[in-house]
Amino acid sequence: MATARNRGGSPRFARRSLHGNARHRQRSAGAPNRKLPRLVIPIKDNIPTDRFPFVTVALIVINFVAYILAIRHGGSFFSGPDLQEEVKYSAIPFTLTHSGYHCGLAQSLGGAELRCIHGAAPNTLPTWETVFTAMFMHASIIHIAGNMLFLWIFGNNVEDAMGHVKFVIFYLVGGIAALALQVAISPNAIVPTLGASGAIAAVLGGYIVLYPRARVLALVIIIFFFTVIELPAWVMLGIWFAEQAVFGAANLTTPTGSGGGVAYFAHIGGFAFGLLAIRLLATNRKQLPPRTPVY
Repeated sequence: MATARNRGGSPRFARRSLHGNARHRQRSAGAPNRKLPRLVIPIKDNIPTDRFPFVTVALIVINFVAYILAIRHGGSFFSGPDLQEEVKYSAIPFTLTHSGYHCGLAQSLGGAELRCIHGAAPNTLPTWETVFTAMFMHASIIHIAGNMLFLWIFGNNVEDAMGHVKFVIFYLVGGIAALALQVAISPNAIVPTLGASGAIAAVLGGYIVLYPRARVLALVIIIFFFTVIELPAWVMLGIWFAEQAVFGAANLTTPTGSGGGVAYFAHIGGFAFGLLAIRLLATNRKQLPPRTPVY
């Protein structure tokens, strides 16, 4: 998930209660945190597939279609949907843990505020629906591009190992598990949570169990220098998970600090689900990657 930002001249999110202002939305990204001096972008792995990944491709298409439809109602192609669309389709922990409450944008002297009320609110979805719509809502073109890149590279092998139908179930339940941990950590938060990275984290967790010795071709960018290197999958994904754990712990002790609106515990929850569930579903696992890369 990428660092949240308050767009110039845009409304701020605010709590209706006395907990103060919430100025961030929690969202996902496939790349490491922006504060790091390096950027590692996976290009492809060396595990061939036996069948075409219809579900993985369908999920990518659905995510992009949802993004285009969202910005048609407000927003732009590069900066993403406007705040009204994000709030409508995002999952909000407070509404998930407080039955009968709905959150929406309301106008005030200082602009628009995010307020939660008991009872029906205009232009909102049933709370249970947002658990699923949030998985397909993204905040910018970079946000969705990063997530879909990770889904394509690692999702096709996981789908190949478990089959199309089981992969759909695995992906959706992984996204729910990711959101569940985030809500458990912050049950009263009214920060909209959006993005596919919770479900994709489940895919990454499953992948590292199936193919820890796989090799991933990655583009490494350090300021103005860039190169292409080959990394073991367990190293790349292990470092990614360690970052989520460290940043998540730091955000618990300093909620307004380095977290920056990133739902790290959603990443951890999805990844942990993938680690635990993959062996129950994967029946076509390749025992070892080929010794000679197939790039």
